[in-house]
Amino acid sequence: MKYITKKDIKLPKRSSESHKGQNGLVLAVGGSEDYVGAITLAGLAALRSGCDLVKIIAPEKVAWAVNSYSPDLMTVKLKGDFFNLNHLKIIKESMKKFDVLLIGNGIGLDPETKNFCRKAIKEIKKPKVIDADAIKSISMYDAKNSIITPHSKELEHFLINSKIHKSMIKKLNDENNIIKKSKIIKKITQKFLDKNNIILLKGKIDAVISKNKIFYNKTGNAGMTKGGTGDVLAGLCAGFLAQDKNIVQSTINAAYFNGLIGDILLKKKKGFAYLASDMVDEIKKING
Repeated sequence: MKYITKKDIKLPKRSSESHKGQNGLVLAVGGSEDYVGAITLAGLAALRSGCDLVKIIAPEKVAWAVNSYSPDLMTVKLKGDFFNLNHLKIIKESMKKFDVLLIGNGIGLDPETKNFCRKAIKEIKKPKVIDADAIKSISMYDAKNSIITPHSKELEHFLINSKIHKSMIKKLNDENNIIKKSKIIKKITQKFLDKNNIILLKGKIDAVISKNKIFYNKTGNAGMTKGGTGDVLAGLCAGFLAQDKNIVQSTINAAYFNGLIGDILLKKKKGFAYLASDMVDEIKKING
């Protein structure tokens, strides 16, 4: 097994002549009454990756909380407590000015929200990063030009939605060897991968599964089981993707750096006391 190393990292290049907006714009859609922090962490991680601007679209209570946490994140405040199909037009119109859609962080699983996620992901053609509950809302036939970032349970929901036979899902869940597991995933999701999609399976060893190749990442540690670390990862994916438009390289960069940040904080905090918000702050020290 070949692991991702520093030699595999290619950071987006920035012209000295560039101006605001030319280095990536991310539209982040997520948040709900119970999950305010997730979309905030994802948005800040995207900014820390080096992109120029992140705008968050969220239910109004969530968006006000985001504003109070950081002046660096722009917000659009939607009426209501959760997303529904009435909000789709706003998202599609906003995406005309943005490079990447980041969707799912803290968005929840209200039936109307699931319908909204599925429609948005199907109808928006620009590159996307799909995380958390948005993964549970779609099948492999709904997305293209996307990075999905599931842990094992989110992947199971995704495969069930995709009508993968339960015997194959059981075989996958019972397999503990990451090489064998990732090969099974590649085989049963090949139609999804063929549509310029990437699966970043999170775990002790991450697997970046693309159309033609599988990459493995071993940065990271057990402290990254904390809530919010996956939101940071999704934000990094979106931020890198907005800058260089390379879906494979952006995923490799994000997986490697997300784990590396956790490893640095493990040493700095002398244990597992670090938080996802600590990870966001640490990004600036390694992405330069």
